[in-house]
Amino acid sequence: MTQYASDLAEIKLAATRIEGAAHRTPVHTSRTIDALCGASLYFKCEQYQRVGAFKFRGAMNAIAKQFQAGFRGAVVTHSSGNHAQAVALAARIHGLDAHIVMPTNAPTIKRQAVEEYGAKIHPCAPILSERERTAANVCDETGGLLIPPYDHPDVIGGQGTAGLELFQQVPHLDAVIIPVGGGGLLSGVTLAYRELAPEVPIFAAEPAGADDASRSKLAGEFIPQTNPQTIADGLRTSLGEHTWPVVRDLVEEVVVVHDEEIVAAMRLLWERMKLLVEPSAAVGLAAILARRQTRLAACEHIGVLLTGGNLDLERLPWSQSG
Repeated sequence: MTQYASDLAEIKLAATRIEGAAHRTPVHTSRTIDALCGASLYFKCEQYQRVGAFKFRGAMNAIAKQFQAGFRGAVVTHSSGNHAQAVALAARIHGLDAHIVMPTNAPTIKRQAVEEYGAKIHPCAPILSERERTAANVCDETGGLLIPPYDHPDVIGGQGTAGLELFQQVPHLDAVIIPVGGGGLLSGVTLAYRELAPEVPIFAAEPAGADDASRSKLAGEFIPQTNPQTIADGLRTSLGEHTWPVVRDLVEEVVVVHDEEIVAAMRLLWERMKLLVEPSAAVGLAAILARRQTRLAACEHIGVLLTGGNLDLERLPWSQSG
């Protein structure tokens, strides 16, 4: 039997660790969007999570677990924004120093938030190899502990708490769809549902300009991300050692959407539900609206993970004038 990065027991332990620090985010619905999609959608609103994204769950779980075991050193990570903020805040809560490697093209709003949480930023070139190299150097210089952005069992277990909550809030779902970049949230929720409701298929949604998960699943082998080009900046990373097996074995299908579809879904959420989300968060709704595959289209009650709301309001994707 294949051993995956986490399981329901670990996810329940993670829920205990982060209780009181992380928010239990609400589930919202919209009759207008339901009518457009021909299904009842249940939006798990992780843009209301601390730091404005689901990433706080994984970072908080990983750091809290180490802290409980006696760790008192610095923590290090590399991230384009949301995980960076999450590590910075989780470190501050535990009284630890945080060093964050951020690519030079990371959104300004995310860099500012990291600085406000008291972390030190180390800039790097906007490619994964440089992020990883710089983070390794910072670990060597500081003696810090690396908290990866997604490809780590404790991070995956923490992200899985969003799935645990969704199941408790809406137990009658017949599908769940989740945006995929590195696959930490997708893996965590999939592993939670694997034991909570194994009959519920988990779908992934991915931008066409960063479609390594789709290509890898179709090929049956891991194909790394190269030169991603998408408005969904949080989904530009590749799957990892721990997340790829979950996508390969347990995710029903990866639905690919184009940037213009992502922007349309994002605007629909703003206009119809007054939900301020970033492009990466709207990819799941875009996939449902696209109706590109049959099984998801046949589902009547679909959970949709809205992953975050951190975007630059001076650069809205439907306005060239700002």
